Amino acid sequence: MIRKYQIGPMPKQIAPGLAARFAKMEVASIGHFRFRGFVNHAIRPVFPVKGRVVGTAVTVASPGPDGTVVHHSFGLLRPGDFLVIDRLGDDKYACIGGGTSLAAMKGGAVGVLLDGPVTDPDEIRDHGMPVWARGTTGITTRTLNLGGAINVPVSVGNVPVLPGDYVIADSVGVVIIPAAEAEETCREAEEREPRSPANQARVRAGEKLGDVSGASKHIAEDLK
Repeated sequence: MIRKYQIGPMPKQIAPGLAARFAKMEVASIGHFRFRGFVNHAIRPVFPVKGRVVGTAVTVASPGPDGTVVHHSFGLLRPGDFLVIDRLGDDKYACIGGGTSLAAMKGGAVGVLLDGPVTDPDEIRDHGMPVWARGTTGITTRTLNLGGAINVPVSVGNVPVLPGDYVIADSVGVVIIPAAEAEETCREAEEREPRSPANQARVRAGEKLGDVSGASKHIAEDLK
């Protein structure tokens, strides 16, 4: 018999020290050297978020009008988890709203990322549950028992997400980083972050940006 639900094991969580290091850097800082893992910019924070929200991806695949598996996922969450919901192409029904965002927060989630709309944005803001989504809608999911999955590979904003991946999100965007690449990515971002203020100081002092960045050198060598 084919089961309607697939529930995978809960993934290993990001170490608190590494999470704290990621929380000090902007998503855009990672975007200076990394191309993979950036969620489509149409997925935006429901309300302005201060700083960075960092957590471990707990993935959910939930079909169209049904929110059964999403409701179940709240009972599995641990402090520090980032709930990542693949709506399987649906853009009509909201599986996250006032009550469900509260349930996610009470479960310990640091944030919610979904490839679909939400409802009750004011309640979500009042609860203080950071949520990234594709806009809002007035129609919600129901507990229709259609099936779904938890902690399986999903796709959100054109990015594959595995349970246990690291999610770094802020007001600019969201990036998904595989756990095996997290330490190297964090170290590279930490090394690069001091360069931006230094480069801006050079431009303020009168240097041309093309000289500071090396762009003009590349072009000059090509035109020889």
